[in-house]
Amino acid sequence: MKKKWFVGLMFVLFSVSSLTLLSPPSKVNAQGKPIIIGAPLATAFLYGWVAERAIKLAVEEINAKGGVTVGKEKRPFKVEVMDTRDLEPGVPVSDALLVVEKLILEKNADFIVGGPVRSEAALAAMDLLSKYKKVSILSTGVLTPAYHKRVESEYEKFKYCFRISGEVGWMVTGEFIPCLMGIKEKFGLNKLFIMVQDVAHARGGGDLVAKFAGEKGWEIVGKEVYPTGTTDYSVGLLKARDGKAQVILIWMDMPETAILLKQWYDLKIPALPFGTIVAAAEQPGFWKATEGKGEYCMASVVNAGNAPSNATPWTMKFVEAYQKKYGLEPEGYGTSSSYMAVYVLKDAIERAGKLDSDAVVTALEKTDLMGVYGRIRFNPKNHQIIPSIDPNEGAVGTIFQWQAGKRVVVFPPKIAMGEIKLPPWLKK
Repeated sequence: MKKKWFVGLMFVLFSVSSLTLLSPPSKVNAQGKPIIIGAPLATAFLYGWVAERAIKLAVEEINAKGGVTVGKEKRPFKVEVMDTRDLEPGVPVSDALLVVEKLILEKNADFIVGGPVRSEAALAAMDLLSKYKKVSILSTGVLTPAYHKRVESEYEKFKYCFRISGEVGWMVTGEFIPCLMGIKEKFGLNKLFIMVQDVAHARGGGDLVAKFAGEKGWEIVGKEVYPTGTTDYSVGLLKARDGKAQVILIWMDMPETAILLKQWYDLKIPALPFGTIVAAAEQPGFWKATEGKGEYCMASVVNAGNAPSNATPWTMKFVEAYQKKYGLEPEGYGTSSSYMAVYVLKDAIERAGKLDSDAVVTALEKTDLMGVYGRIRFNPKNHQIIPSIDPNEGAVGTIFQWQAGKRVVVFPPKIAMGEIKLPPWLKK
């Protein structure tokens, strides 16, 4: 009996120890109270769902390695996502503000990451973030310079607001215009037609491109502004053809841009489509969805890592991790920046040693780490990420072109994986 009892006891002890050894590291090491990340996102749209996926991927990786060190305690991240619907036509800004407030008051979010996604909603949410003293890292959608300018003009009020992705001013002067000048120099093209969506960042971006391109020898032969949800672009495309445009600059974040590019192909418009922001063309499934009619279309995905490149040693690791989890490459703007936002937040919390908002703000202002899309640092005066065309100096953008079914990065030169090609009917 004693022998049987002893054998049984050893079996139980062995079983318990085996279960302990097999438990995931995050369950063992990060047993503290979860740090809640509230993510207000337009989840039915590209810039919303990619942010959600990327945030969750980063959280999963961090928790699997033990979570976040807060003082002497290991704590896991937990994500609470709520749909702002702020990219849907006709949805008022107040709806997005209600979502942000619910995340803070009902979900007890310690930090806000991701959105709101629409510029107008994000600007309005700044007052709520100030009211509740919640640190926010904007990572998708919003491109208006008004966001970081507001931080700079009223620092004490809006110091809790950071943006880890690009903004219109730099994108136009530091990326789009240099890329256009490269096209002008290489191919001898100099006539530009502009097609933009009727939203703040697109209107402003289109005007900036027209201004700076015009100053550098481009002839602006026309401009069309389209309401969100437009499904027919043929009139504008024919105006571009009649005006003898050689490049069509497209700035639209709505999915209907796939229709625009199919019409461009079917009409054989003799102009290169340059999508500064063209949501549908950013996605890996665009080629199949358009039956290859998106060939030659160029698109900016704002930050490196949103299309495959070798910007930094972390870039392809991120691309492969995203592909392994979700079955496709990173899908466009908002993916790599939302992923990095979580890692940057972790880094800041650990350096601050606590979750206190003011302490985390100070730590974020001192951020300096190499990430998926280059060196990650914030301007301490306005909390905008510092950009560059060199990943060793700052956050780099990405412009790619669809070539034979693949997204080939063509700008900036330091991370380019190929060269720009013209459609054959333009060459003729």
